[in-house]
Amino acid sequence: MSLLATWCILLLASRSRLWTASNDSPYKSSVPWSGSICTVIPSADGSDDAPAIISAFEQCGQDGSVLFLNKTYHIESVMKTTGLNNVTVDLQGTLLWSTDTSYWRSNSLQLGYQNQTTAWIFGGNDITFMGHGYGTFDGQGQIWYDLGQNISNLAGRPISLTIANTTNSVFSGIRFVQSQFWSTAITHSENLILEDIYVNSTSNSTWSTINTDGSDTFYSNNITFLRWSITNGDDSIAPKANSSNILIQDSIFYGGNGVAIGSIGQYLNAFEFIENLTAERIICYECQFVGYIKTWTGIQQGYPPNGGGGGIGYAKNIAFRDFVAINTRQAIAQITQCTSYIGLTGGCDTSKFQISNITWGPGVGNTVTSYLAQLQCSAAAPCPDINLVGNFGLIGTNGTERQITCSNVVDPAFPCTGSAE
Repeated sequence: MSLLATWCILLLASRSRLWTASNDSPYKSSVPWSGSICTVIPSADGSDDAPAIISAFEQCGQDGSVLFLNKTYHIESVMKTTGLNNVTVDLQGTLLWSTDTSYWRSNSLQLGYQNQTTAWIFGGNDITFMGHGYGTFDGQGQIWYDLGQNISNLAGRPISLTIANTTNSVFSGIRFVQSQFWSTAITHSENLILEDIYVNSTSNSTWSTINTDGSDTFYSNNITFLRWSITNGDDSIAPKANSSNILIQDSIFYGGNGVAIGSIGQYLNAFEFIENLTAERIICYECQFVGYIKTWTGIQQGYPPNGGGGGIGYAKNIAFRDFVAINTRQAIAQITQCTSYIGLTGGCDTSKFQISNITWGPGVGNTVTSYLAQLQCSAAAPCPDINLVGNFGLIGTNGTERQITCSNVVDPAFPCTGSAE
């Protein structure tokens, strides 16, 4: 059993007194303005440290601090630490998740969307979560990549950290390595800054790191991503249902899909939106795209996470600008309204989800294909105000013709060289 040392500092008569408590004696200060510092001591025998971590947040989660030493903490069970207020989290060590896939698949906590699950739900108001550039979440993801065998959504595969019902908070300098699934999800939150975050999920086997997104957002407003470095096998950052006022800045992505808007429109007749997003000064090394937008078809086929469709709503006021694209694997820009995991063909013209006012450029770089853009909008909701601007036309390809394929794009101000499929 892990030990929890709680230091409660009381300022009394111009001098400090130090109080120490263990799990068997959880001391709480009776002075409301004093605050408390809970230092989590990792277990000596490598057993589960999750109970001690939960206890630390219970004791110091209101006007206090939780400190993780520069040591390894073994996480073998789910954690939920919510309702925090005015808290500093100082992560100096490594949180190492167990490889008991049977436990996680049976016990991971519900995200509340797409039937996805998570290992840790964390949230509150006025939180400062510091990783200093070395505080680490290690998901030991290789066992998940091998277990999944390129299945896009393996039931019970957990998100490392879900930030839920959180406001006015900053997360900085955290490392996520070998994440089990998405590194982070942000849901029902507002006014967050996530800065100087490092993500690296790579596979050493034949199985890919599919669905190791850096971060996905849901039902959240005013979220800022600054200076992220992401190496993974899927979406770098993906705002999804009811995400608004999203800023992604000064980040470097390696090998993933770039910035993904969606997927969205997965729930039959459900109204959802994504609006007011800017991704700027992004460098993409061998990404699939720089920025792309994806909706489900208008036909429901199965249920989430690996099926769905028929959702309605809109995505608008989105800009990808001042980017550098290096050896882009497919196209700089893409719109697709064909997403359908069950029944993989057909239905591309059925989505009623409206996409409008989308801009790519200016930007520089090259693609390894001949495609600059693949813009497949649905005939049921053609896309107005789609823009390719600035130096976009100067981006090089390895083909003799820079192709921009279009379907159901309303009055494009650029030459379409063919139909998008």
